[in-house]
Amino acid sequence: MDRVDIRKVLEQGKAGDDVVVAGWVKSIRESKSVGFLHLNDGSTFDSVQVLLHEGLPNRAEILKLITGASLKVKGKLVASQGKGQSIELQPDAVEVLGECDPSSPVQKAGTSFEFLRSVAHMRPRTNTFGAVFRMRSELSFAVHEFFHQRGFVTCHSPILTTSDCEGAGAMFQVSTLDLEKPPRTKDGKIDWSKDFFSERCSLTVSGQLEAEILALSLGKVYTFGPTFRAENSNTPRHAAEFWMIEPEVAFADLKDNRDLAEAFVKHMLEHVFKNCARDLAFFDERIEKGLRAKMEAVAKAEFAVLEYTKAVEVLKTSGRKWEFPIEWGGDLQTEHERYLTEEYVKRPVFIINYPRTLKPFYMYCNDDQKTVACMDLLIPRVGELIGGSQREHRLDMLETRIRECGMDPENYRWYCDLRRYGTVPHAGFGLGFERMLLYCTGMENIRDVSLCPRVPGFAKF
Repeated sequence: MDRVDIRKVLEQGKAGDDVVVAGWVKSIRESKSVGFLHLNDGSTFDSVQVLLHEGLPNRAEILKLITGASLKVKGKLVASQGKGQSIELQPDAVEVLGECDPSSPVQKAGTSFEFLRSVAHMRPRTNTFGAVFRMRSELSFAVHEFFHQRGFVTCHSPILTTSDCEGAGAMFQVSTLDLEKPPRTKDGKIDWSKDFFSERCSLTVSGQLEAEILALSLGKVYTFGPTFRAENSNTPRHAAEFWMIEPEVAFADLKDNRDLAEAFVKHMLEHVFKNCARDLAFFDERIEKGLRAKMEAVAKAEFAVLEYTKAVEVLKTSGRKWEFPIEWGGDLQTEHERYLTEEYVKRPVFIINYPRTLKPFYMYCNDDQKTVACMDLLIPRVGELIGGSQREHRLDMLETRIRECGMDPENYRWYCDLRRYGTVPHAGFGLGFERMLLYCTGMENIRDVSLCPRVPGFAKF
């Protein structure tokens, strides 16, 4: 008889069915002549209850097991006499696959998230992190589902790159050179021509530039992959390695971009409501009270639009004493973003048309020559979720912006060629996948929605 997922047993099983399940012990206790064991295989939040009756040959051995031991159980489903489940499993045979040493770091209830980060290889065994990673899987599917339904082409952009998309320089370098004795030029600088790619190479900060290659031939594309930032930031919202979803659309402007972003966020929320109800209920009960209601409000809301200039005026006249004072030309900080979305408009809001000096070279320069046609989507509790723009499709202005940002147009000749040969208006955005997970789970630290988080000073596992 083939093993069946516990999720399927709980959803479709009925009294009288013969089944084989396997999983890890969540809890075990003895009550008079019957023992009760809860077994979970990760396919669902809930566990199946296994009855350990006195006639079971190895009953005494099983009752000595602790949380984390793994078992294979063959038996018959029966109607449950207790509360919390409609059926339970009466076993004919229980095979111990692996005992759990008492030193297991996930035995004790109430273990802190901070401690669990130090044993990231074990934390998916807990209820919280099992739910996090099931939801991560479902949200990943929802991403592909959304774009497939709208005729987008998947783009696998490179992870190794010689381009700095953001122009900030905070990139991880990749090299095969001897770090203790690197080859040097006559003026003493490292000779990158001797490296594997014959020039300086880094891990990508974004797949956008390469996605534009396909967008300007196939029309609608998206990339969904890992990106890397070498910023020495230890905030709960930043990681050195994270995943980005980046659509690019030809013949589109900033309004089209906003409409796509709003539809995308709402699609993911609806997918969670439909496919992650049990895990979401756990997060609502144990992590953030009222989480589902807040998400439903966002899913039903009409997203607001606010000019950057107006946002600055609102913040300056709010009567608040800001930790980071704001003036026109300065970037918005998390405290500003959360005030605007949580208290001023009380719903998601697109902040548009930021100062040209704040944004990367590829954003479309508005007629006022002071601002660029860009957008940041702010949502309650998380702040910025999406950043995007209409792309600069005019060759002369693009080359001007590249120089203005202190870069050499020759290094971006291929990117300029996309404007030189049949340019069209186009737009796109990036959504940080882990930030979306923070919002949908109620978790507060990006380290807790990544399997093996990469942050300054920590790259274990």
